[in-house]
Amino acid sequence: MMTLAARVPAGRYRFRHAARMEWIKLFSLRSTWWTLVITVAGAIGIGVTVGINTLDATGDLTDNALAGIVPALLLTGVLGVLTMTSEYSSGLIRATLTAIPRRGMVLAAKAAVFGVVALAAGEAAAFISFFAGGAALRHGIAAPTLGQPGVLRAVLLAGTGFCLIGLFGLGLGVIIRHSGAAIAALVGGVYVGPPLIGAVAHQVAAYTPIFIIANSLSATKPSSCGTGASACPHFLSAWAGLGVLGLYAAAALGLGWWLLARRDT
Repeated sequence: MMTLAARVPAGRYRFRHAARMEWIKLFSLRSTWWTLVITVAGAIGIGVTVGINTLDATGDLTDNALAGIVPALLLTGVLGVLTMTSEYSSGLIRATLTAIPRRGMVLAAKAAVFGVVALAAGEAAAFISFFAGGAALRHGIAAPTLGQPGVLRAVLLAGTGFCLIGLFGLGLGVIIRHSGAAIAALVGGVYVGPPLIGAVAHQVAAYTPIFIIANSLSATKPSSCGTGASACPHFLSAWAGLGVLGLYAAAALGLGWWLLARRDT
Protein backbone atom coordinates (compact mmCIF):
# COMPACT_ATOMS: atom_id res chain seq x y z
CA MET A 1 0.00 0.00 0.00
CA MET A 2 2.82 2.43 0.87
CA THR A 3 4.55 1.79 -2.48
CA LEU A 4 1.33 2.46 -4.32
CA ALA A 5 0.69 5.60 -2.28
CA ALA A 6 4.12 6.94 -3.17
CA ARG A 7 3.37 6.70 -6.87
CA VAL A 8 -0.20 8.02 -6.84
CA PRO A 9 -0.97 11.39 -5.19
CA ALA A 10 -3.63 11.35 -2.47
CA GLY A 11 -7.08 11.86 -3.92
CA ARG A 12 -5.95 10.81 -7.41
CA TYR A 13 -6.65 7.11 -7.03
CA ARG A 14 -8.81 5.44 -9.64
CA PHE A 15 -10.78 2.25 -9.21
CA ARG A 16 -7.91 0.06 -10.44
CA HIS A 17 -5.63 1.59 -7.82
CA ALA A 18 -8.21 1.07 -5.08
CA ALA A 19 -8.78 -2.54 -6.17
CA ARG A 20 -5.05 -3.25 -6.19
CA MET A 21 -4.74 -1.78 -2.71
CA GLU A 22 -7.58 -3.97 -1.45
CA TRP A 23 -5.98 -7.03 -3.04
CA ILE A 24 -2.70 -6.32 -1.24
CA LYS A 25 -4.45 -5.78 2.10
CA LEU A 26 -6.56 -8.93 1.75
CA PHE A 27 -3.73 -11.29 0.85
CA SER A 28 -1.05 -9.80 3.06
CA LEU A 29 -2.70 -11.62 5.97
CA ARG A 30 -2.04 -15.32 6.51
CA SER A 31 -5.49 -15.62 8.08
CA THR A 32 -7.06 -15.00 4.66
CA TRP A 33 -5.28 -17.97 3.11
CA TRP A 34 -5.93 -20.24 6.08
CA THR A 35 -9.61 -19.31 6.23
CA LEU A 36 -10.11 -20.04 2.54
CA VAL A 37 -8.22 -23.35 2.76
CA ILE A 38 -10.17 -24.49 5.82
CA THR A 39 -13.45 -23.43 4.22
CA VAL A 40 -12.84 -25.40 1.04
CA ALA A 41 -11.41 -28.42 2.89
CA GLY A 42 -14.35 -28.45 5.31
CA ALA A 43 -16.90 -28.40 2.50
CA ILE A 44 -15.12 -31.26 0.74
CA GLY A 45 -14.76 -33.30 3.92
CA ILE A 46 -18.45 -33.07 4.74
CA GLY A 47 -19.39 -33.95 1.16
CA VAL A 48 -17.21 -37.07 1.29
CA THR A 49 -18.62 -38.09 4.67
CA VAL A 50 -22.20 -37.73 3.45
CA GLY A 51 -21.31 -39.67 0.29
CA ILE A 52 -19.88 -42.58 2.26
CA ASN A 53 -23.04 -42.77 4.38
CA THR A 54 -25.55 -42.38 1.54
CA LEU A 55 -27.82 -45.43 1.22
CA ASP A 56 -30.68 -44.11 -0.92
CA ALA A 57 -29.86 -44.05 -4.62
CA THR A 58 -33.12 -42.25 -5.39
CA GLY A 59 -32.26 -39.21 -3.30
CA ASP A 60 -30.70 -35.97 -4.51
CA LEU A 61 -27.11 -37.17 -4.74
CA THR A 62 -25.89 -33.79 -5.97
CA ASP A 63 -27.38 -32.02 -2.97
CA ASN A 64 -25.79 -34.66 -0.74
CA ALA A 65 -22.35 -34.08 -2.26
CA LEU A 66 -22.79 -30.34 -1.71
CA ALA A 67 -23.94 -30.76 1.90
CA GLY A 68 -20.74 -29.16 3.20
CA ILE A 69 -21.44 -25.88 1.42
CA VAL A 70 -23.91 -24.58 4.02
CA PRO A 71 -21.63 -24.91 7.10
CA ALA A 72 -18.59 -23.77 5.10
CA LEU A 73 -20.37 -20.52 4.28
CA LEU A 74 -19.95 -19.42 7.88
CA LEU A 75 -16.20 -18.88 7.50
CA THR A 76 -16.70 -17.07 4.19
CA GLY A 77 -19.20 -14.72 5.79
CA VAL A 78 -16.91 -14.14 8.75
CA LEU A 79 -14.01 -13.36 6.42
CA GLY A 80 -16.25 -10.84 4.67
CA VAL A 81 -17.03 -9.19 8.01
CA LEU A 82 -13.36 -9.04 9.02
CA THR A 83 -12.34 -7.60 5.65
CA MET A 84 -14.08 -4.43 6.75
CA THR A 85 -14.09 -4.43 10.55
CA SER A 86 -10.36 -5.16 10.85
CA GLU A 87 -9.68 -1.78 9.25
CA TYR A 88 -11.78 -0.05 11.89
CA SER A 89 -10.16 -1.92 14.78
CA SER A 90 -6.64 -1.20 13.49
CA GLY A 91 -7.35 2.37 12.44
CA LEU A 92 -6.25 1.63 8.86
CA ILE A 93 -9.59 2.90 7.58
CA ARG A 94 -8.47 6.48 8.24
CA ALA A 95 -5.39 6.08 6.04
CA THR A 96 -7.47 4.41 3.33
CA LEU A 97 -10.09 7.18 3.27
CA THR A 98 -7.41 9.88 3.39
CA ALA A 99 -5.79 8.43 0.27
CA ILE A 100 -9.15 7.74 -1.40
CA PRO A 101 -11.75 10.28 -0.21
CA ARG A 102 -14.40 8.74 -2.48
CA ARG A 103 -15.81 6.29 0.04
CA GLY A 104 -18.09 4.65 -2.46
CA MET A 105 -15.05 3.68 -4.53
CA VAL A 106 -13.38 2.16 -1.46
CA LEU A 107 -16.38 -0.03 -0.73
CA ALA A 108 -16.83 -0.94 -4.39
CA ALA A 109 -13.17 -2.01 -4.62
CA LYS A 110 -13.48 -4.09 -1.44
CA ALA A 111 -16.64 -5.75 -2.70
CA ALA A 112 -15.17 -6.45 -6.14
CA VAL A 113 -11.91 -7.95 -4.85
CA PHE A 114 -13.45 -9.95 -2.04
CA GLY A 115 -16.36 -11.05 -4.23
CA VAL A 116 -14.04 -12.47 -6.88
CA VAL A 117 -11.94 -14.28 -4.25
CA ALA A 118 -15.03 -15.71 -2.52
CA LEU A 119 -16.52 -16.78 -5.84
CA ALA A 120 -13.32 -18.57 -6.86
CA ALA A 121 -13.12 -20.34 -3.50
CA GLY A 122 -16.80 -21.23 -3.64
CA GLU A 123 -16.65 -22.72 -7.11
CA ALA A 124 -13.54 -24.70 -6.18
CA ALA A 125 -15.27 -26.04 -3.07
CA ALA A 126 -18.46 -26.88 -4.96
CA PHE A 127 -16.85 -28.70 -7.88
CA ILE A 128 -14.33 -30.62 -5.78
CA SER A 129 -17.05 -31.55 -3.27
CA PHE A 130 -19.27 -32.76 -6.10
CA PHE A 131 -16.66 -35.06 -7.57
CA ALA A 132 -15.26 -36.19 -4.22
CA GLY A 133 -18.71 -36.84 -2.78
CA GLY A 134 -19.66 -38.81 -5.87
CA ALA A 135 -16.48 -40.86 -5.72
CA ALA A 136 -17.21 -41.71 -2.08
CA LEU A 137 -20.60 -43.29 -2.87
CA ARG A 138 -20.82 -46.98 -2.05
CA HIS A 139 -23.51 -49.69 -1.97
CA GLY A 140 -23.63 -49.81 -5.76
CA ILE A 141 -24.86 -46.21 -6.07
CA ALA A 142 -23.77 -44.52 -9.29
CA ALA A 143 -22.24 -41.06 -8.92
CA PRO A 144 -24.15 -38.14 -10.53
CA THR A 145 -22.62 -36.45 -13.57
CA LEU A 146 -22.57 -32.82 -14.65
CA GLY A 147 -24.54 -33.76 -17.76
CA GLN A 148 -27.62 -34.81 -15.79
CA PRO A 149 -30.54 -32.34 -15.60
CA GLY A 150 -29.92 -29.50 -13.16
CA VAL A 151 -26.60 -30.83 -11.85
CA LEU A 152 -24.20 -28.32 -13.43
CA ARG A 153 -26.54 -25.50 -12.46
CA ALA A 154 -26.67 -26.72 -8.85
CA VAL A 155 -22.89 -26.94 -8.55
CA LEU A 156 -22.32 -23.51 -10.09
CA LEU A 157 -24.98 -21.78 -7.97
CA ALA A 158 -23.81 -23.49 -4.79
CA GLY A 159 -20.38 -21.96 -5.40
CA THR A 160 -22.00 -18.59 -6.08
CA GLY A 161 -23.56 -18.77 -2.63
CA PHE A 162 -20.07 -18.34 -1.15
CA CYS A 163 -19.70 -15.02 -2.94
CA LEU A 164 -23.13 -13.69 -1.94
CA ILE A 165 -22.91 -14.68 1.73
CA GLY A 166 -19.37 -13.25 1.82
CA LEU A 167 -20.62 -9.95 0.41
CA PHE A 168 -23.51 -9.99 2.87
CA GLY A 169 -20.94 -10.33 5.65
CA LEU A 170 -18.90 -7.50 4.16
CA GLY A 171 -22.00 -5.30 4.17
CA LEU A 172 -22.69 -6.14 7.81
CA GLY A 173 -19.10 -5.23 8.62
CA VAL A 174 -19.57 -1.78 7.07
CA ILE A 175 -22.88 -1.25 8.86
CA ILE A 176 -21.88 -2.43 12.35
CA ARG A 177 -18.08 -1.79 12.26
CA HIS A 178 -17.45 -4.03 15.28
CA SER A 179 -16.18 -7.54 14.53
CA GLY A 180 -17.94 -9.40 17.33
CA ALA A 181 -21.29 -7.71 16.85
CA ALA A 182 -21.19 -8.06 13.05
CA ILE A 183 -20.29 -11.77 13.25
CA ALA A 184 -23.11 -12.29 15.76
CA ALA A 185 -25.51 -10.60 13.35
CA LEU A 186 -24.25 -12.79 10.51
CA VAL A 187 -24.67 -16.01 12.50
CA GLY A 188 -28.07 -14.94 13.74
CA GLY A 189 -29.33 -13.88 10.34
CA VAL A 190 -27.99 -16.81 8.34
CA TYR A 191 -27.91 -19.78 10.75
CA VAL A 192 -29.89 -19.19 13.95
CA GLY A 193 -32.82 -17.12 12.70
CA PRO A 194 -34.04 -19.30 9.78
CA PRO A 195 -34.88 -22.44 11.83
CA LEU A 196 -36.76 -20.28 14.33
CA ILE A 197 -38.62 -18.54 11.52
CA GLY A 198 -39.37 -21.88 9.91
CA ALA A 199 -40.92 -23.17 13.13
CA VAL A 200 -43.33 -20.24 13.22
CA ALA A 201 -43.88 -19.25 9.58
CA HIS A 202 -43.08 -22.12 7.23
CA GLN A 203 -43.53 -20.22 3.99
CA VAL A 204 -41.28 -17.35 5.12
CA ALA A 205 -38.49 -19.85 5.82
CA ALA A 206 -38.10 -20.45 2.09
CA TYR A 207 -36.78 -16.88 1.74
CA THR A 208 -34.04 -17.21 4.37
CA PRO A 209 -30.40 -17.59 3.23
CA ILE A 210 -29.65 -21.03 4.69
CA PHE A 211 -32.78 -22.62 3.20
CA ILE A 212 -32.19 -20.94 -0.16
CA ILE A 213 -28.69 -22.40 -0.41
CA ALA A 214 -29.60 -25.86 0.88
CA ASN A 215 -32.94 -26.33 -0.88
CA SER A 216 -32.91 -24.01 -3.89
CA LEU A 217 -29.35 -23.44 -5.16
CA SER A 218 -27.78 -26.86 -4.58
CA ALA A 219 -30.84 -29.05 -5.10
CA THR A 220 -31.74 -30.83 -8.33
CA LYS A 221 -34.99 -32.36 -7.05
CA PRO A 222 -37.92 -30.87 -5.10
CA SER A 223 -37.42 -31.16 -1.36
CA SER A 224 -39.70 -33.57 0.44
CA CYS A 225 -41.04 -33.19 3.98
CA GLY A 226 -42.64 -36.60 4.19
CA THR A 227 -46.20 -36.76 5.48
CA GLY A 228 -46.24 -33.33 7.09
CA ALA A 229 -46.99 -31.48 3.86
CA SER A 230 -48.70 -28.64 5.67
CA ALA A 231 -45.51 -27.91 7.58
CA CYS A 232 -43.30 -28.04 4.50
CA PRO A 233 -42.40 -24.69 2.90
CA HIS A 234 -42.63 -24.31 -0.85
CA PHE A 235 -38.98 -23.65 -1.62
CA LEU A 236 -37.97 -21.13 -4.26
CA SER A 237 -36.65 -22.16 -7.64
CA ALA A 238 -32.88 -22.04 -8.07
CA TRP A 239 -32.86 -18.77 -10.00
CA ALA A 240 -35.45 -17.10 -7.76
CA GLY A 241 -33.39 -18.15 -4.73
CA LEU A 242 -30.25 -16.74 -6.30
CA GLY A 243 -32.07 -13.46 -6.91
CA VAL A 244 -33.28 -13.21 -3.30
CA LEU A 245 -29.81 -14.02 -1.97
CA GLY A 246 -28.38 -11.36 -4.27
CA LEU A 247 -30.89 -8.85 -2.92
CA TYR A 248 -29.74 -9.56 0.64
CA ALA A 249 -26.13 -8.90 -0.32
CA ALA A 250 -27.06 -5.78 -2.31
CA ALA A 251 -29.20 -4.42 0.54
CA ALA A 252 -26.41 -4.91 3.10
CA LEU A 253 -23.83 -3.28 0.84
CA GLY A 254 -26.22 -0.48 -0.13
CA LEU A 255 -26.98 0.39 3.48
CA GLY A 256 -23.29 0.07 4.29
CA TRP A 257 -22.41 2.49 1.47
CA TRP A 258 -25.02 5.00 2.71
CA LEU A 259 -23.68 4.85 6.27
CA LEU A 260 -20.03 4.92 5.21
CA ALA A 261 -20.65 8.13 3.28
CA ARG A 262 -22.29 9.83 6.25
CA ARG A 263 -20.50 8.63 9.37
CA ASP A 264 -17.16 9.74 10.76
CA THR A 265 -14.40 7.13 10.74
